[in-house]
Amino acid sequence: MVLAATLIDKPTLNDTLLKYSVEVKEFNPPQPQQDQTVIKIQGAALNHRDVWILKGLYNNIIPDSVIGADAVGIVEKKGAASVEEGQRVLINPGVNWDSNPRYPEGDFRILGLLPSPGTFAETMVVDSKEVFPCPEHLTTAEAAALPLAGLTAYRYVAVFSKCQVQKGDYVLITGIGGGVALFALQFAVAVGAHVYVTSSNPDKIKFAKELGAEGGINYKDSNPIEELQKQLNGKLFNAVIDGSGSQLFVNLPKVLHKGAIITQYGDTTRSGGINFNIRHWLENIELKGSTMGSRVEFGKMIELVDSYKIKPVVSQSLKGLTQENLDKSISLLAQGEQLGKVVIEIE
Repeated sequence: MVLAATLIDKPTLNDTLLKYSVEVKEFNPPQPQQDQTVIKIQGAALNHRDVWILKGLYNNIIPDSVIGADAVGIVEKKGAASVEEGQRVLINPGVNWDSNPRYPEGDFRILGLLPSPGTFAETMVVDSKEVFPCPEHLTTAEAAALPLAGLTAYRYVAVFSKCQVQKGDYVLITGIGGGVALFALQFAVAVGAHVYVTSSNPDKIKFAKELGAEGGINYKDSNPIEELQKQLNGKLFNAVIDGSGSQLFVNLPKVLHKGAIITQYGDTTRSGGINFNIRHWLENIELKGSTMGSRVEFGKMIELVDSYKIKPVVSQSLKGLTQENLDKSISLLAQGEQLGKVVIEIE
């Protein structure tokens, strides 16, 4: 038996917005098969997906699931993995998506809901093919913060995936501050793109500039598109990476190059949908969407992080898989004021 953070079918007592709660209690991990690897978890990170689950806004929620999709750990039993026992590794958070660049080959799932137990546990059993060596330059908290948001961001930025961002491109990233948006910023800057961001928080825009963004706007201002045009000084965006579904969408053609690509990975504003209309398609603007990415893309994302020595942004890292730390972490993420990932270091 090991300690794990398990989804409970009762409301969170200190937050009426949450339909479910999470309880740290003993959990019996499955016995490993020959093609599975046992990993002692060192650190795990929360994602907004975990908050949507707790709010009851996610599909196929199953109580008694161990939550979490992000983790770094040490291999205890290697199984069929191409790593060694004692080696520090990352776990691909997706299941049944091997290499197809367009969509998953199988019944795609994400760790953190049964039948795929999550990462907030002292020990985890995973398919050996989902285990990858962890870049040595990352701390435990940084490594734990990388998998899900890093994979999602890589798929949107990558040359052969969604946005096809290349050196010299102009890229707009909305809602800077969350994990995916920050990784998208870091990846795009690494490949030589000119990046601009949006946020309602001036401090987040300032921090984005410290990470390499060339400009940013407050989307709640009276004329945000006009401010973008001013900052661009005649340039136009080749790509937009959007996780908000914000009110800017209808006016984006004013700052987009012909044939620009808009990719969307979320709808955090819960605006009821986006307005993709004649102003977009007359300019050959493309709209794309995706969730996560393949195992092949996960490996390429790790290579990019290792090559450019990219360090994930961690908002807060708490020590110990305790109920107090878990409740605090969930509260931080639910309030939406974090800048980067929220991590619990377990070991």
